[in-house]
Amino acid sequence: MISYVTLGVNDLTAAKAFYGQLLGELGSKSLMDMGRIAFFGKTMAQPMLAVCVPFNQQPANPGNGNMVSFQPGSKEKVDAMYHKAIALGASCDGKPGQRIEKTFYGAYVKDVDGNKLCFCHFG
Repeated sequence: MISYVTLGVNDLTAAKAFYGQLLGELGSKSLMDMGRIAFFGKTMAQPMLAVCVPFNQQPANPGNGNMVSFQPGSKEKVDAMYHKAIALGASCDGKPGQRIEKTFYGAYVKDVDGNKLCFCHFG
């Protein structure tokens, strides 16, 4: 259903390094780099994350309520992804923990451009 999600960034080199290392933990890699936009994923046929310098060349700004959520497969992997993101320069926006009893476990960070990311496990 989802082809890709795009995050606007101000430092494309830093964003590619951050997401290359972070999403590498989930088996993703850089699939296509076109200069001002780069796509990360497992294959071009599966959902991807793109980071780009905005087309209008204006500064990238995260919108209120925008977020990309990744499901690494377990609570332990949620914790690992959260800690990896923090080690790569992200800031905490909600430490790992049970959000909805027996249903949803999650952790939240903001990348170096302020884009909000969630790592979650259902169940």
